[in-house]
Amino acid sequence: MPDIVCKGISLGYGGKVIAEDISFTVEEGDYLCIVGENGAGKSTLVKTLLGLESPIKGEVIVDSKISKNSIGYLPQQTELQRDFPATVWEIVLSGCGKSLFFGKKQKTIATENMKKLGIDNLKNKCYRELSGGQQQRVLLARALCAAKRLLLLDEPAAGLDPVATNEMYHLVMDLNKQEDITVVMVSHDIKAAVRHSKHILHLGDGEMFFGTAEEYSHSKVGIRFLNSDKCGRCGE
Repeated sequence: MPDIVCKGISLGYGGKVIAEDISFTVEEGDYLCIVGENGAGKSTLVKTLLGLESPIKGEVIVDSKISKNSIGYLPQQTELQRDFPATVWEIVLSGCGKSLFFGKKQKTIATENMKKLGIDNLKNKCYRELSGGQQQRVLLARALCAAKRLLLLDEPAAGLDPVATNEMYHLVMDLNKQEDITVVMVSHDIKAAVRHSKHILHLGDGEMFFGTAEEYSHSKVGIRFLNSDKCGRCGE
């Protein structure tokens, strides 16, 4: 069974529909990027996949082997969160569950994920003293502590400089390939999404597309966005 199947779902809040008739499948080990203009419902879709929001219409089916506690989630970061007064170690370890006391197993998982992302040398650093790229690596390591099979990432490269953005996309791609983790990621950078992901879901007013990254790059909507004067970035 696929990890996620969405059948004709409509999204919205406060009685207002912001996206409708969305259908797509995420196979195990897939890497799907969700793109589209601001307000198209990308973040709402991720929250719906997590079960934090309910679709107005349609059905979301998640493989029964994937529990809510086994999904790694990296939400959009707020300015308040960037100034959080905790150590890197405390933040990464918190991804292992809700507990005041963590055992050897949880500490080993946290240590291994910090090493994977090259931040083990920052273990005792205060989170708010880190660069934007370092902070996102910390949050990704935290998400990995929960992820057994699925990672949901909401604009993990938002606000990062070009170098840090490129590093983040490569990190996610390597995790998908080497760890065989299914990735669903919201991205504003369409060109980067096409370069790194396997499938693309484009949301927009009358412009929904779902298919491989290659198919998207040759589609009508893909060509329009990739060749726009916005350099492949939505909402900028």
